[in-house]
Amino acid sequence: MKRLFDIVFSFFGILLLSPVFLVISILILLDSKGGVLYKQERTGKGDRIFKVLKFRTMRPDSFAKGALTVGSRDPRITNVGYYLRKYKLDELPQLFNVFIGEMSFVGPRPEVKKYTDLYNEEQKKVLSVVPGITDYASIKFRNENDLLSASENPEKLYIEEIMPEKLNLNLKYIADNNVFKDIKIIFDTFYTIIKH
Repeated sequence: MKRLFDIVFSFFGILLLSPVFLVISILILLDSKGGVLYKQERTGKGDRIFKVLKFRTMRPDSFAKGALTVGSRDPRITNVGYYLRKYKLDELPQLFNVFIGEMSFVGPRPEVKKYTDLYNEEQKKVLSVVPGITDYASIKFRNENDLLSASENPEKLYIEEIMPEKLNLNLKYIADNNVFKDIKIIFDTFYTIIKH
């Protein structure tokens, strides 16, 4: 049922949003040098590495300067990228990841291997399910970049406090999830984006 939901709604999402994809692509190309899409390796179900798709919001080679984005005004973020991130529009290409089965609409957000290598045995359970575009943690940590920017040591804060809390929320989701809860999480995500 979940997979059928993902296939149907990602297909129609891609179809209906194709004009939006085109406009965003043009704005990205006009704003800064580099490609339209950004592909980043993330850890998926079964500890398998795949490439998550996003609209590019940062200047080329920014990832080499760190995996974490610190603050909404991180100097690596482009002018258009700021607004794409603010309204989560940079995540739209992940509809293709959903359509081909690498991701789901709802599930634990996929992490980079650098961080999944730090998971303990209990936390590794989040790698037993298909990762998602949104989850409980995405809603709770909507302002994660600002929390990191306020810290003297963003990496330490993320690893020791934010990441464990995200994983606890993901484990809670895995223990009790169904299509109706997925739909609620999707609507809560939209509400959070609009509210902020």
